[in-house]
Amino acid sequence: MFNFAFNGFYVQTELSLINEENTELKREIEKLKEDLAKCNSIKKKVPEMKMKFMEMKDMKDGYPDTDIHCVFYVNTKIPFKLKKNEALLTFEEEEVAQRLTKMGEHTVNLDSKITNVRVEPFALEMGIKFELHVTISGKTINVSEIPELSIPDDWMRDKLELHFCKPEHGGGEIENLEYDKMSRRAVITFFRPEGTHCSVLLMECPFVVNGKINLVSVSPSTEKHLEKLQVCSGISKKTILLKGIQETDEDEESVQDMIEIHFQKPSNGGGEIANIKYVSKGVTWAYFEEDT
Repeated sequence: MFNFAFNGFYVQTELSLINEENTELKREIEKLKEDLAKCNSIKKKVPEMKMKFMEMKDMKDGYPDTDIHCVFYVNTKIPFKLKKNEALLTFEEEEVAQRLTKMGEHTVNLDSKITNVRVEPFALEMGIKFELHVTISGKTINVSEIPELSIPDDWMRDKLELHFCKPEHGGGEIENLEYDKMSRRAVITFFRPEGTHCSVLLMECPFVVNGKINLVSVSPSTEKHLEKLQVCSGISKKTILLKGIQETDEDEESVQDMIEIHFQKPSNGGGEIANIKYVSKGVTWAYFEEDT
């Protein structure tokens, strides 16, 4: 009787420990799901960027360069949260914004109401700009998703070389081939640039091994690095922030027009306005970029 009771107590203890472990595992799974969701949301927020061809430079030292060299100039837009009863005004001339800021407070006629608004310097959040240098090799390609087979590495290397040296596959005479069985990848360098045509013509290439057709992925070999990375923040020279705008019965667009008229007049210390945004309710986001 005692032995049965003892065994029952032992089983209950084990079940309790298992339940605690299960609860802890569930917590970890939920946290991993949350982290994954955050990662996915970040990917979705990456904007599409249009590329503009600026110039083509001559080859250096007078000899042909089979590589393609690209430079991308990236300048991030700086976000600013504009709150209720606030306005942002960007002027054509720096002097106007500086003069209005020094004046500090302004009396603005909003149709039937007179309101005193405060002018404050506009502090920019942090932004970054950098150059992305990309070199696309004219002689080297990457081959991935190579099938896993129970054959020696040298055999697989020979089969890859035999396949990609054939012109009908878009290849050519091979100078060097590096194969990694663990990652199922290979890097192939040709003697002439014609050998890389397979990476341009075929993103997926049929690769026959032991009589079976496998699809391998082919892509040009690229090198990337950043240069001239700069982190910038500070006070905008052309933009001012208006605070304390009194609420009226007028619609948001009408109030914005009245603010614009007031600050365009030289008699009020103003000048030509390049951009204006007023918010009567809620919040909105304004985005700034470097003035080029």
